[in-house]
Amino acid sequence: MNELPQIKFKNDLILTTEQLAEFYGTTPRRISENFNYHADKFIAGTHYYLLKGQELRDFKEHYGNSGLVLKQISHLYLWTRRGASRHSKMLGTDRAWEMFDQLEETYFRATMQLPMTPEEKIRALLENGDAANQKIKKIDRRVDQLEQNQTLSPGEYNWLSKRIGTAIKEYVDAHRLSLNKPQRSKLYQDISRGLNEVTNVKTRSQLRKRDFDIACEFIANWMPSTATLTIIKQLDGGGDQ
Repeated sequence: MNELPQIKFKNDLILTTEQLAEFYGTTPRRISENFNYHADKFIAGTHYYLLKGQELRDFKEHYGNSGLVLKQISHLYLWTRRGASRHSKMLGTDRAWEMFDQLEETYFRATMQLPMTPEEKIRALLENGDAANQKIKKIDRRVDQLEQNQTLSPGEYNWLSKRIGTAIKEYVDAHRLSLNKPQRSKLYQDISRGLNEVTNVKTRSQLRKRDFDIACEFIANWMPSTATLTIIKQLDGGGDQ
């Protein structure tokens, strides 16, 4: 294993399908079938590289004498450390697990060498800092999503309920209406129905924090529908009851 020549592509140490099959005690066909059946679990550039066209020609020219690449092939899969790890898990054999451990301890360990020159150290700091920033941004987005998906607090829910009552009162006062209980109930039904529609919920209790601003804007601009106003006229019973 220590004598295995290191092959790199885009600064990643890689292995071919044939090499993986040999190390894991299986066939290249089995490796390819595992990949085809579980392609959604492999990410190009992370778990593997697929070489075709000019990239493949350049790779053949560089490593043509290594015996790794057949001249007549039209494409070539190269597996990274993470790709090799994923294949060992899919095979699930003791040999695959043991051989990947050896690969990680010997062949892939070269990717973990510490930077030596000042330039290498600066580059490593910049790369690690950028990677850390990206992780932090992802975590922040995830936290924000979780917060926005939380249901409204009791205080927020009660505030919206009061705003609904105020909006109805303001409409009634502005139009100098004298409504009985069934008529007033129709206004509550109208604003509640509209609020549920614009926030895409079935009941007000399902409102999320992300819906709060939309709900406030809707309530502030609410006007009863023509259908509701027509029904209220039909229910006219001569004032509050």
